[in-house]
Amino acid sequence: MSKKILKHISLWLWGGFIYYLIEIVYRGHSHPSMFIVGGLCFVIIGMINNYFPWHLGLVQQALIGTTIITFLELITGLIVNVWLGLSVWDYSNLPLNFMGQISLVSSLLWVPLAIFAIFLDDWLRYKLFKEEWPKYTLF
Repeated sequence: MSKKILKHISLWLWGGFIYYLIEIVYRGHSHPSMFIVGGLCFVIIGMINNYFPWHLGLVQQALIGTTIITFLELITGLIVNVWLGLSVWDYSNLPLNFMGQISLVSSLLWVPLAIFAIFLDDWLRYKLFKEEWPKYTLF
């Protein structure tokens, strides 16, 4: 297996585990699908620097990350909650929700989570994989 695949699997495991723990602390419970999606979001957010310039500001990266999380939350919600009927979450009571799977309120919560993911991904890549430490700008 290539080093790149192993790196992404490792980052996926880190992201999934940490998101799963965040849900347990915040909600008191989680679901295995959240481990999978949390890890996927983490890996994709970590790849933002591969597809956008390194000098892209932290705010822009966080907004891209928030969009990624919201999109994957919608897809996962449609599969896990609507299609499979597992009722892992329901945002129907929140304003500006779409089919109870995403809402503007929940998306705003993803902004600080995306910032945390950006820093954690960069730190893990620096420590575990000897990648270059990025230089951050706010905008």
